[in-house]
Amino acid sequence: MLLRGSLAAGLRGRLPPLLLVVLAACVAQASEITFELPDNAKQCFYEEIAQGTKCTLEFQVITGGHYDVDCRLEDPDGIVLYKEMKKQYDSFTFTASRNGTYKFCFSNEFSTFTHKTVYFDFQVGEDPPLFPSENRVTALTQMESACVSIHEALKSVIDYQTHFRLREAQGRSRAEDLNTRVAYWSIGEAIILLVVSIGQVFLLKSFFSDKRTTTTRVGS
Repeated sequence: MLLRGSLAAGLRGRLPPLLLVVLAACVAQASEITFELPDNAKQCFYEEIAQGTKCTLEFQVITGGHYDVDCRLEDPDGIVLYKEMKKQYDSFTFTASRNGTYKFCFSNEFSTFTHKTVYFDFQVGEDPPLFPSENRVTALTQMESACVSIHEALKSVIDYQTHFRLREAQGRSRAEDLNTRVAYWSIGEAIILLVVSIGQVFLLKSFFSDKRTTTTRVGS
């Protein structure tokens, strides 16, 4: 299972205690995490991986700025396996070349004032077979084959649900940001119209105001 004690240790001391409790619950149930990445900040995660294990890292920026983030993946020797700058989303698959702790980091250090919300899914190894006898030489029974097909279909449904939830969250964030900009623009237009209207009133008033002229007679 993803994000065992090694990841929890990497997060401890960097996140508030309440968030650690929430992440601990997520660690025990799922291999996916959504976290907030502040501006000028960098967050790293660690995972113990055995040699020959196939792994997949998938991430996506849900909210914040231009929806981009830097991502870097290193092996136990510090060799960079994956590095991308200002990516909105991406997926990378690799096979562990040796035993040890692998490190992947998300960086928002290029942003000066924009927080980001990042989702990632780090899958380590293949799913165990649904039945202990699934890899046997003899064929599965009709019931077992149906269960395996349903299991695979449900996995696809979960993947699609996750994808559409991320799209929905990103779309909602964009809509809220647009709504805020429209509100500020409307307030600015109202203030400008008010100032122009008051200015026009005073200007027209100056045209119709009586101007007193003073005449001076010069005696001869």
